[in-house]
Amino acid sequence: MENDNKATGAFEPKLVAFVCNWCTYVGADLAGTSRLKYASNVRVIRLPCTGRIDFMLILKAFAQGMDGVIVSGCHPGDCHYTVGNYHARRRWILFRSLLDFAGIDVRRVHFAWVSAAEGAKWADLVNKVSGEVRELGPYKEYQGLAGKGIA
Repeated sequence: MENDNKATGAFEPKLVAFVCNWCTYVGADLAGTSRLKYASNVRVIRLPCTGRIDFMLILKAFAQGMDGVIVSGCHPGDCHYTVGNYHARRRWILFRSLLDFAGIDVRRVHFAWVSAAEGAKWADLVNKVSGEVRELGPYKEYQGLAGKGIA
């Protein structure tokens, strides 16, 4: 079982985080340089802005075997590109219905705001999401997504 914790045999979810280059990525770096403890099962993908995220990337992440997704960027009003995070927030509201239509539990996708100075918030977010997705269990429906041409 590739997702199992070797020591306890417990399921460890695979997470991917699509993060803003200017805020959340720097906050995640701060968490690391501050040696804050957080789950190591998240893979960070740095993007210029959350407003640039094509939500097909999220569906693709599930199709590739991820158990959960985090999307995080600058706080509203603090976007490096002025309104990118507002665009992302509006698109996220619409995307939720697409998740439901695709049969993906919306609790597997977390949208958050983490600034460059919030390393502790990043660590807490990753731990929280990891715990919630662990409770949901592995996402095995991705095999069905691959058959629908999403993968």
